[in-house]
Amino acid sequence: MILISKQHLLTYIYLLLYVTLSSAWFLSTRYFNFPYPITLTMIHMGFSGAFAFFLVRVLKVVSPIKMTFKIYMTCVVPISAFFASSLWFGNTAYLYISVAFIQMLKALMPVATFLVAVFWGTDVLRCDVFLNMVLISVGVAVSSYGEIHFNMTGTVYQVIGIVAEALRLVLTQVLLQKKGLTLNPITTLYYIAPCSFVFLFIPWYILENPAIEVSQIEFNFWIFFSNALAALALNISTFLVIGRTGAVTIRVAGVMKDWILIALSTVLFPESLITGLNITGYAIALCGVVVYNYLKMRDARASQLPSVIIPDKAVQELKMEKSYDLYTPDDIDKNSNAGRSGWNTCVPDSRIDEEAPLIPSLKSHLGKN
Repeated sequence: MILISKQHLLTYIYLLLYVTLSSAWFLSTRYFNFPYPITLTMIHMGFSGAFAFFLVRVLKVVSPIKMTFKIYMTCVVPISAFFASSLWFGNTAYLYISVAFIQMLKALMPVATFLVAVFWGTDVLRCDVFLNMVLISVGVAVSSYGEIHFNMTGTVYQVIGIVAEALRLVLTQVLLQKKGLTLNPITTLYYIAPCSFVFLFIPWYILENPAIEVSQIEFNFWIFFSNALAALALNISTFLVIGRTGAVTIRVAGVMKDWILIALSTVLFPESLITGLNITGYAIALCGVVVYNYLKMRDARASQLPSVIIPDKAVQELKMEKSYDLYTPDDIDKNSNAGRSGWNTCVPDSRIDEEAPLIPSLKSHLGKN
């Protein structure tokens, strides 16, 4: 199992690096010169949705869940809207700022997720977490100040994409997990990808379609197909990694991925220059991210203790009373069966995880890049 987990983890990191760097190469006016981020994202979503439809409806590899119209409109649609927005704005940022600086700005993801969760009422404002958020924000501010080719437009696009992703994560927890819905990698793409494609069509028709009609760009099928295939494989690999590795492993992999992306981007894209102030600021922010990950994992372990300790204690007390018939009170029985209705067989964690995949993962219940 450890060997399988390492293989999935390495595959996940490789695919993420490839999709991120190839998308930046696609969109850059200095290289492939395809400055249409919405179009590129729609290609990814359309390909993923078609592939999932083929597996579900034609090959019948997996069965679709019992999706009602009400659940679709109240859960899938808003999650897909924010998912599409995060991909749209995140990919657009590549037109204005470097890959390295984008990865540094992504350190703000825990800050955005925490603030949205507090506003939504799914998390509480704690002093230790708040001070940690301040540390991350200061580090990102220092890194931004040291950016040589700082561009406000690109920075705003990336921050909006981060906020949209944070809203998606919170809505996933509020709308899906609390209703006991669970989606595997294929059914997730089956429901989320087509809806995201529809949301992207409106801005694409207004903003990019007129420019594409008059442009002289040659469409290379195999280049776009390989990029879309890698994006699809990344989505599926994300769920496999989450399902086969622990939280510590996936968080360490996320930190490794960010450093590797920053290093590779400076080699593959010579214009992506980084300064000592960039590194200093990002190091400060990264320290805050590591501490935040530690706090979340500590809280997750603490939240699991009552479910393990209380039943044993209750049994001991019953034995001391020398009861011949083991009686389980109604409230304990309800707690022991909590979350067993619907499609989910476990109680979802109420904490929001900024490292969650682009769409709900296997263990917790849909993408720039």
